[in-house]
Amino acid sequence: MCGGPEVRSVLRTNLTQPSGTETRQPTSPFFSPVLTTSLEQSLILVKMSTTLESIPPFKYPRAYTFPAFFSLQPNSTTRQNQMNQWSDLIQSWCRHHRMFKLSLAEAVASPLFYNSKLHKQLNLADARTVLDWMAKGSEEGGGGKRAEWIDGANKSTAWIWWKRPEEWAGIMVDWVESTGQKNIVLTVYELLEGEATTSQEWHGMDVDVMLRSLNVLVKQGKAQVFGSEGQEGVKFF
Repeated sequence: MCGGPEVRSVLRTNLTQPSGTETRQPTSPFFSPVLTTSLEQSLILVKMSTTLESIPPFKYPRAYTFPAFFSLQPNSTTRQNQMNQWSDLIQSWCRHHRMFKLSLAEAVASPLFYNSKLHKQLNLADARTVLDWMAKGSEEGGGGKRAEWIDGANKSTAWIWWKRPEEWAGIMVDWVESTGQKNIVLTVYELLEGEATTSQEWHGMDVDVMLRSLNVLVKQGKAQVFGSEGQEGVKFF
């Protein structure tokens, strides 16, 4: 019954939303924080006034209202459509809540994977299967590397790349060129929390994501990162 024509039709419906070594303090309750650097501690102090109540409600896709969505389908074509929809939902959810890491054990109990109105939940094993698919490249039949396991074989926590480091790097290059920041030394803290970047989507992002993105530019010869952990500076070329 789960793989019937009606279900497959539902699962083909597109979503309406657009598509580590340490655990950092979150802007969402689905992480386990461990503060290890002065930069992280400073960022948390700045963000303490931010609460989930200040975030507008998330708009769920139509597929989220169907019980079959919460059970992975056996038919390969239906399963592929379902995986794409779950990937889009996870990325949209994380983007909406400014989340960069996802702890599966906690997320499966959250509204992301649990629809309280339907009393339906994507279980832990199936959620891990979805993230496994997201972590594979498109050429492997996967989800375009929109996830990355942080803890290796344990597969309990993953980066969710609603923008990949390469994409963030490109956005930063555009900002540097448009604002005349070349050959000027900035701190990573300024990039994350400074007034000059309040209009940028990366403002307030996870420190590790910022450093990963800057490292892309370092490899391209477009930036230099220096300084001790928690006190990094960057110069763009």
